[in-house]
Amino acid sequence: MGIIIQIVGTALALILVSRIVPGISVDGIYVALLAALVIGVLNVLVKPILFILTLPITIITFGLFTFVLNALMFWLAASFLDGFTVTGFLPALIGSIIVTAVSTVLHRILA
Repeated sequence: MGIIIQIVGTALALILVSRIVPGISVDGIYVALLAALVIGVLNVLVKPILFILTLPITIITFGLFTFVLNALMFWLAASFLDGFTVTGFLPALIGSIIVTAVSTVLHRILA
């Protein structure tokens, strides 16, 4: 049940981000749910590998490079779905930060 709540929370955060950040668009709740699922899968499968490969950069930047990895996962997820678009790196960075913040708050409230 917790995974479903997390996916729905991320989907709601994606819809919020699409209304706030220019350069990000989501074509409805169904696409937002699919995008949340794709982002979750990428964060579980691809992000740990990239984190290990970029660990020296992450250490040098005191962990700030993690924001870049989050933005890349966000941007990569948009490449898999037709109704979810991210037009550049800066919208991906801002969008990933907002989605992470909103998802974390929703998870703490609902969990």
